[in-house]
Amino acid sequence: MRLRVFFGSLLTTGGLLVACVALSTGFARAAPDSPVKTETGTPVTVTSEMRGAGAVSSGVELPPAPPATGTREHPVPSWGKPLPYPIVIADRRNNRLIEVAPDKRIVWEFPSPDLRIYRGNDDVFFSPDGTSLMVNEEDNYDIHIVDYARREITFNYGMPDRKGRGPAQFDFPDDAHILRDGSIVVADIRNCRIMFIDADKAELTRQWGKPGHCRHDPPRALNLPNGVTPLEGGDFLVTEIPEAWITRLTPDGRVVWSRRAPHVQYPSDAHPTSDGQVIVADYSRPGGIVIFDPRTGKVTWEYRVKSGEKMLDHPSLAMELPTGDIVLNDDERHRVLVIDRQTKEIIWQYGVTDRPGHAPGELFYPDGLDIDIFHDWKAALAPQR
Repeated sequence: MRLRVFFGSLLTTGGLLVACVALSTGFARAAPDSPVKTETGTPVTVTSEMRGAGAVSSGVELPPAPPATGTREHPVPSWGKPLPYPIVIADRRNNRLIEVAPDKRIVWEFPSPDLRIYRGNDDVFFSPDGTSLMVNEEDNYDIHIVDYARREITFNYGMPDRKGRGPAQFDFPDDAHILRDGSIVVADIRNCRIMFIDADKAELTRQWGKPGHCRHDPPRALNLPNGVTPLEGGDFLVTEIPEAWITRLTPDGRVVWSRRAPHVQYPSDAHPTSDGQVIVADYSRPGGIVIFDPRTGKVTWEYRVKSGEKMLDHPSLAMELPTGDIVLNDDERHRVLVIDRQTKEIIWQYGVTDRPGHAPGELFYPDGLDIDIFHDWKAALAPQR
């Protein structure tokens, strides 16, 4: 399928650039090695590591995508263990999104349509209705919405390869989500803020924390927040890197609870479990996955292996599956894993351990994932009789 891409144009408002949804031929960029800081942000030097493998694809012929018929309350039929649903993976250094079924078939893929604006996708999350994907790019300093059915970019915000502190600028955006009202929430790590964005108007409507005020005092001040996860009911889980703070905040910014994640050196993207606990990845080597009870602060489950095939190397996101098992991306070992909750054995893997690549069965620094409970790929891939 040939991709037809919508690029975000840039409109100037009050001396700052504001990203809007519109048709354009691309983005104007300063030379990547320019040291000059301007009102349009500070140019960032793009390294070969940041470009990764370039614009690559698995080359697999993709099947037609089924419509989004499932919801979080009523998901499509499960495939059962070890992986109950397909997963979309943000394959960061391959600059692509890729969806893999439990039987490891590639069913959907979105290679970078233009490395000038789409490079280094870091996290990916479905919209509440399953029709779109929210993508953030930390070291490309922008975020995107991708239409799942059409495989097109429909929204951009931020400035590729430019960092800044303004309302339409980022300094390492992480963990963006589309909320039920259609707005966007995103953690702007180095600006020490959580941003709420009106997607229709492409405008910053409010924020928690502010650039230059990096300390743990939510919601007035935040210290390098690298995760903001929406919860059922409207609350948010905010992850701050220093001292591993995890905080639950109401939509109006009231602190419900705030705790340091136990046994975690570098917390990444805290998520809820089905029983009200918190699961968080320890982005380190050897890395770990910790589940703790926010009421007591006690660890109730932990996975950490010091060496060998089962060791994790900088895992950056972990989620509880409907089966109770744990799915995670093991970034620097180039794989996505499912770990059995009871035995702590690896029961499913996609990607070749310690070997990056982009052919079927391979990944290159997978940095994010989400579970596709919206599209009935089980029925769509079933043999026709």
